[in-house]
Amino acid sequence: MVALAQTDLPDLAQVPPERRASATNLLHYVALRRHDVREMQAQLAALGVSSLGRTETHVLDSVRTVIGLLSSLPAALPGAIAGEQTGDGRRILERNTELLLGPEPEGRRVRIMVTMPSEAATDYGLVRDLVAGGMNCMRINCAHDNQESWAGMIQNLRRAERELGRRCVIEMDVAGPKLRTGPIEAGPAVLKCGPKRDEFGHVAAPARIWLTPIGHPERPPAVADACIPVPARWLASLRPGDRVTFEDARQARRCMTIIAAVRGCRWAELTQTAYFVPGLPLVASYKDNRRPDKKACVGNLPRRPQRLQVKRGDLLMLTRSGEPGRQAQYDHNGQLLVPPRIGVSLPEFFECVLPGQPIWFDDGKIGGVVREVDQDCVTVEIRHARVDGDWLGAEKGINIPESSLNTPTLTAEDLQALDFIVKHAGILGYSFVRTEADVRMLQAHLAELGAEKLGILLKIETRDGFENLPSLLLAAMGSHSVGVMIARGDLAVECGYERLAEAQEEILWISEAAHVPVVWATQVLETLTKTGRPTRAEITDAAMGERAECVMLNKGPYVVEAVRTLDDILRRMQAHQDKKRSMLRKLGVAAGYTGAAGQSG
Repeated sequence: MVALAQTDLPDLAQVPPERRASATNLLHYVALRRHDVREMQAQLAALGVSSLGRTETHVLDSVRTVIGLLSSLPAALPGAIAGEQTGDGRRILERNTELLLGPEPEGRRVRIMVTMPSEAATDYGLVRDLVAGGMNCMRINCAHDNQESWAGMIQNLRRAERELGRRCVIEMDVAGPKLRTGPIEAGPAVLKCGPKRDEFGHVAAPARIWLTPIGHPERPPAVADACIPVPARWLASLRPGDRVTFEDARQARRCMTIIAAVRGCRWAELTQTAYFVPGLPLVASYKDNRRPDKKACVGNLPRRPQRLQVKRGDLLMLTRSGEPGRQAQYDHNGQLLVPPRIGVSLPEFFECVLPGQPIWFDDGKIGGVVREVDQDCVTVEIRHARVDGDWLGAEKGINIPESSLNTPTLTAEDLQALDFIVKHAGILGYSFVRTEADVRMLQAHLAELGAEKLGILLKIETRDGFENLPSLLLAAMGSHSVGVMIARGDLAVECGYERLAEAQEEILWISEAAHVPVVWATQVLETLTKTGRPTRAEITDAAMGERAECVMLNKGPYVVEAVRTLDDILRRMQAHQDKKRSMLRKLGVAAGYTGAAGQSG
């Protein structure tokens, strides 16, 4: 370090005097990073001496201080200390991680967990590609699909393991008492479809219509813009080149052309936007005039799901009844008569919430404050929404950060799912765990089922769960294996987005102190998973996941690409970061620096 600074005196002489100390420190750092000192860092940490991971601003002084401390230690002390607390704690964490999440992947310390989409039950190729791409843990969310689908996912995984010679742990989440919005009154049965257009409004590609028999519908073999049920005999008479004319729900005259026959179904193309409703008359015109025009009617169409529009300052009624939610009602002058209303999934909500408390909907997209509470209805004033309003749908999460739901964390549906989980999974994801009593209750149920060796993953997604984390961990240590998931979606809403970064750091620290592995979850590489292109910010977020023992990806059409990307990020980052400690491996940018001597040569 000293030698490099001496060699580069000509470079230093060109730096203004007030910045010469900074330039010298930079050269000292470049010299240090020409070496791989990671093994020495571990030895220094075991002695309780600085591991040099935070010395960027004062490199030479730090190294000299460490040398001085080492020289003052008794000769027998380094060997005696090196195998004690620090090294043992790290080995305990590694052992606990392997016990819960399986063996460490080759070339990568951090495991990758992936949430399964429904199609994983029938699409073996998808599951195989995920395992081949680097998935180490299959996550099945028991809030979705059913036992038949779960079994299909597991069967595909076991087949992929045998084919690829890899092991993948199965984690299954119980849904827990999720507080959600209820159903909403369905809208009209109308189906809109139209062609794709270019920037000038010209038709770039016609809409593809799948005509299928009423009573025996078939799924289209490719992507369809609309699926229309029609009478089977009428449909069988159609051939490629025939035309079907109709007046749509707006009395707009439209025509579609039959382009292909697939068994008892037909593909048609439409070059103008049309609205289909049940009973809409259709007229077939045959290209070879082989028979007179023949009429038919559109069969039943699904009613369109609706959402409630809410704006800042609006009132929203949350009701105990199971009746479908309804839009706001206005008089002929546009004056509000009845605010929009929607049900709530858990009746305990009405016993715990109080006026003045904040309330959030749909992962924090919409927020408000409770104004009135009575036995069957809670009135909320909307305060947080986009300027032009937001849409609230059915089955959207509700968070009440300043209230605690007095409901068991294991629902009747969860207990039914447990019978399946203990037979097929290695890890149980425990949703909405809040107290030590919740952990004890789960342990008792697992003991009754003879499943004491099932791993438990505590999902920290409520304020109570976060604040009670030490007691949760102490209780869970009685289990065979335990881990913690930072469920950042609900946790951000519960603790406040501005506190999320702080909260996740605290969870990492406390869990590491307990030698408990952590799963870094929610929205990791989400844009890549959904669109195929990552944002710059989420690449950085994924790299931060290196400090956990496992990173979770959610489902999406590009999840295989996301697994491969995350695998690459984690492999690169583990050479630079080990939990909170920066690892000082040899840097190419430092090794490539030539300085004044190299330039003059």
